[in-house]
Amino acid sequence: MGLISNGTTIFDNGSMASGFGGNLNFISKATASASASIEFTSDIDSTYKEYVFYFVNIHPATDTAFLSFNMSTDAGSNYNVTKTTTFFQVKHNEADNNTGLSYNTSYDLAQSTGFQNISSSIGNGNDECGSGYLHLFNPSSTTFVKHFIARTSNYHDSDQIFDIYTAGYGNTTSAVDAVKFQMSGGNIDAGEILLFGVN
Repeated sequence: MGLISNGTTIFDNGSMASGFGGNLNFISKATASASASIEFTSDIDSTYKEYVFYFVNIHPATDTAFLSFNMSTDAGSNYNVTKTTTFFQVKHNEADNNTGLSYNTSYDLAQSTGFQNISSSIGNGNDECGSGYLHLFNPSSTTFVKHFIARTSNYHDSDQIFDIYTAGYGNTTSAVDAVKFQMSGGNIDAGEILLFGVN
């Protein structure tokens, strides 16, 4: 059934089905294998207003490494977009004696061009990894700043689960056309990052 107001059809079933709710459209996938970084230097353009990166079983080569990212406005020649961000976390350990919810000021940025952490410190044990997503909104805009939100769940190096919430904006009105992911130290030993566009 569509929407009718005062006898006038505002939209019918067909337009309702196609006009609301976005579809995820797969664009590309990168698989890490002792990789220093993973870069997406194409396919981020005006085709979509929102891009979503999914991280699956990101496993660091170095213990206690953070997954981080940065953006580029010159097709990946430089990853130095100025960012202001926020970072908070929830934790619970396997022994059930250490829990917490906290804002972590050491992982947020205030007008910094550095890489933004989007995980806590991930262990490099054989079964330790992190997964999650990053949403990047309207990166091709030449009017507005570039908002993003990220959420990751990771097996902390001290045998705890950490649930990480990160958000912020790239303080640029230039189009963002590339994104780079790396660990805070060492390589990305294994894992996948999938890129989707949202209609």
